[in-house]
Amino acid sequence: MADGMSSFWGPVTSTIECCEKNYAYSSYIAEFYNTISNVPGILLALIGLVNALRQRFEKRFSVLHISNMILAIGSMLYHATLQHVQQQSDETPMVWEILLYMYILYSPDWHYRSTMPTFLFLYGAAFAVAHAFLRFGIGFKVHYVILCLLCIPRMYKYYIHTEDTAAKRIAKWYVATILVGSVCWFCDRVFCKRISQLPVNPQGHALWHVFMSFNSYCANTFLMFCRAQQRGWNPKVKYFLGVLPYVKIEKPKEQ
Repeated sequence: MADGMSSFWGPVTSTIECCEKNYAYSSYIAEFYNTISNVPGILLALIGLVNALRQRFEKRFSVLHISNMILAIGSMLYHATLQHVQQQSDETPMVWEILLYMYILYSPDWHYRSTMPTFLFLYGAAFAVAHAFLRFGIGFKVHYVILCLLCIPRMYKYYIHTEDTAAKRIAKWYVATILVGSVCWFCDRVFCKRISQLPVNPQGHALWHVFMSFNSYCANTFLMFCRAQQRGWNPKVKYFLGVLPYVKIEKPKEQ
């Protein structure tokens, strides 16, 4: 949203602006709250990465946590500059990340091991190239939603086959955070004119970032628990500082 101080990055070239006054606090940061609200995503992904490496989970989970960090950093660059190139650094990792989730969800029952990662890699690379030259607009959102919907049946299957109460609670937090976050995103997009007239802007898009940071962490933790069950690693849900859940495993000695 325009009407801030002068811009270090030049005119806005991104196709989307959120309901936050541009350059309200610094000439170097276009959307201040939408930029700093990505910090929780980086920290939570770092915690997940340390846990995955320390307990020697499969590399897919380390890559997943790193992809969360890359997405959060790309989002920071985008909201700080509102430039089209930086917008791509936010949107392209979103697609790469959801493709990685699809691989983790579906690969355990995939009979041809090399075909799925090869196809998803080529699909992600082709999208990145196309996205670099074309402005998809609403097409990007539709494409992303379709990819997300493809993950739901498998996620639900994992949920109903999980008997551990604590793990199910993490899955419920996953659903709750995405629902609340989506409401914040929707209100910020649809009711911006009304929000702009309020004494205090609730910063719906920044709240979306915060809720989605916890959403990604919950998704990763739940999937790590399910995968550990598949591998016979006797997973248990523990809590960091009594609040943040993580998965503790006990691998057989031969592993």
